[in-house]
Amino acid sequence: MKTLGYKAHLGKLSGAVEATLAELTAQRVMPRIWARDHTVWKPEPTEITNRLGWLTIMEPLLAALPDIDALVSELYAENYAHALLLGMGGSSLAPDVFRRTFGAQPGYLELGVLDSTDPGAVAAQADAFDLHRTLFVVATKSGGTVETLSAFKYFYNELLKLMPEAEARRHFIAITDPGSGLAQMASDMGFRKTFLNDPNIGGRFSVMSHFGMLPAVLLGLDVSLLLTRAQAMAVRCGSNVPPAENPGAWLGAIMGAAALGGRDKLTFIISPTLESFGDWVEQLIAESTGKDGQGILPVVGEPVGAPFDYGADRFFVYLRLDGDGVYDAEVAALVAAGYPVLQLNLADRYDLGGQFFLWEMATAVAGHCLGIQPFDQPNVEAAKVQARKFVKTYQEQGTLPDIPAVAPDAAALRAFLAQGKPGDYVSIHAYVTPTLETDAALLKLRVALRDATRLAVTTGYGPRFLHSTGQLHKGDAGHGLFVQIISDAAHDLPIPDVAGKPEAALTFDVLKKAQALGDYQALTDANRRVLRVAVGVDAAAGMAALAAS
Repeated sequence: MKTLGYKAHLGKLSGAVEATLAELTAQRVMPRIWARDHTVWKPEPTEITNRLGWLTIMEPLLAALPDIDALVSELYAENYAHALLLGMGGSSLAPDVFRRTFGAQPGYLELGVLDSTDPGAVAAQADAFDLHRTLFVVATKSGGTVETLSAFKYFYNELLKLMPEAEARRHFIAITDPGSGLAQMASDMGFRKTFLNDPNIGGRFSVMSHFGMLPAVLLGLDVSLLLTRAQAMAVRCGSNVPPAENPGAWLGAIMGAAALGGRDKLTFIISPTLESFGDWVEQLIAESTGKDGQGILPVVGEPVGAPFDYGADRFFVYLRLDGDGVYDAEVAALVAAGYPVLQLNLADRYDLGGQFFLWEMATAVAGHCLGIQPFDQPNVEAAKVQARKFVKTYQEQGTLPDIPAVAPDAAALRAFLAQGKPGDYVSIHAYVTPTLETDAALLKLRVALRDATRLAVTTGYGPRFLHSTGQLHKGDAGHGLFVQIISDAAHDLPIPDVAGKPEAALTFDVLKKAQALGDYQALTDANRRVLRVAVGVDAAAGMAALAAS
């Protein structure tokens, strides 16, 4: 394992990991994965055989780079300065990693990412860029993602206020699967360009496809280097490499053995420069493993605590960038306290290319270990179905159903959390405008709840998390306590019924609230424990009141 660059302190997990590696060897799991053998996971091939394109996508993308580079040159010649990606989940998380880790290189486009239906979030992106010089990247595999298409219609109409329709259309490109509704719409409307992705790749495994690499090119990253680092890791994870020497098999065996042994809270400690990688890997693991009553809960973005802050259900992964030892002392304390800790060392930021492939392969292997199908998301649709029902109710009656919510009351929160027991976790669903102020309030609330309960606490902005951790929340064994925080919009924005037309029967705030109601209904239908908290317009103050409990 020298090629991976690691330190493993597995303690009592060692025996279970060795037994798992032996099983992977006996079952020839790695050769079968590379042979695209669906029986590694399930007897039926549905949503498996057509979801393994990520294994070899790097070479086709290297071949596609000249076409993407030509687009960038074209945009530069036309004085574009910004790009705004409209997408959710697998379409937005990788571009956000590249934006936050590398930033825009000189001479390339500044990138924004909109993965929200919160009107404040939409307005913030509209105000951040000069729309005359902004390219809009409409990214959705299915071609029908409601959040993405709502944002598209809004910004298309905004551009029509500034320029002729023929010019506005040139401000849009699409990334989608062949034959999708978006592909047809982009053709009908005359988008500047459409990039058709390999349809044999699921959203959360699409980082090395057009969904991740095109935004990386717009930023000016050395995408060839990212892809070749991924290829190098793929070779190390190859079919003929024994599991004990195969990074993907080895990491997947650890993940599976840890979860089956009760350490199913996979807690990431990440060098600050790379911390946005946590949001990407959170979706990959949660949506892939949280189903059929199983689940590995990824815990990302949590401030590093002392050993006594954690329960016996934790397993730690330390992603350490060379030269950045900011968390070395805290990690050493966890090792000394007997927690299982795995340290993965990255030489530079471009080693993320290898990490993307490593975690994809490890997650696929962990799915085998847990006996689940890692490439589908059977519970995600439940919240969408309920949200559509609530939207229909609004359109027919002019109001959303009134499902009770408590005020930000410390006593109500304490009573709710009293249900928690060892092995549970708390998840805060914040349907509020993402700002630096709400970031800080959420973090303070998160730490307060962890310190009060010693349970793992995760956070997510709604509806973004529905495309990330939402599957696990409904598909695992029911260990979650969910605190749903609902805010009111200070200023709402219309969602045009049709791009280019002024009529709007729905607003972003109504859609966001319908999505919150839909998720609440889906959680309660799955017998999950949920507390709804209404914080009004001042979300940060409401969350601060909860943290004071």
